[in-house]
Amino acid sequence: AQHRASGGVAVKMSPALDDPIYDKCSPMAPFWGFVGAANALIFANMGAAYGTAKSGMGIQIMGVSKPELVMKSVIPVVMAGVIGIYGLIIAVIIGNKVAPNQGGLPQYSNFEGYASFAGGMTCGLSGLSAGVAIGIAGDTGVRASAQQSKLFVGMVLILIFSEALGLYGLIVGLILASRNGKPCELGA
Repeated sequence: AQHRASGGVAVKMSPALDDPIYDKCSPMAPFWGFVGAANALIFANMGAAYGTAKSGMGIQIMGVSKPELVMKSVIPVVMAGVIGIYGLIIAVIIGNKVAPNQGGLPQYSNFEGYASFAGGMTCGLSGLSAGVAIGIAGDTGVRASAQQSKLFVGMVLILIFSEALGLYGLIVGLILASRNGKPCELGA
């Protein structure tokens, strides 16, 4: 950091943009962290919304002919909603990890920003794919199990494995988002 006198008072200035600190601690690093948090929530909720809507349509159509099975058939909607919670978990973790600049110096490294971005994308896109799988399997599974009750257990197993896709994204996203880079220091 540079110091200059201003009316007899020393003022600490931010480092110049060619300072080596910006090689590993760019002012853009928090941007990547926040984009990762946003993408985790956005894509996971897109999957949850699709899964809820698609399986909900199947429940409503099935409910016209067999209304007594509606509550039993809500399983895909609940499982789709859990996908949104996965995205929320990662978004909160990443959002709380991003550190603002202090005294003009970055506190959040490029490594942490990219790791947070990767963690958010991993969880978000896994949640999107899991939601699509839950929606399609839930829609057809609910309709089929209404016609043949022996298919209910098979439908639940398919939904569990579809949900697992989102859980894998959550686990890997947590690992990536928890990675820490070296501290940002001048001249380091």
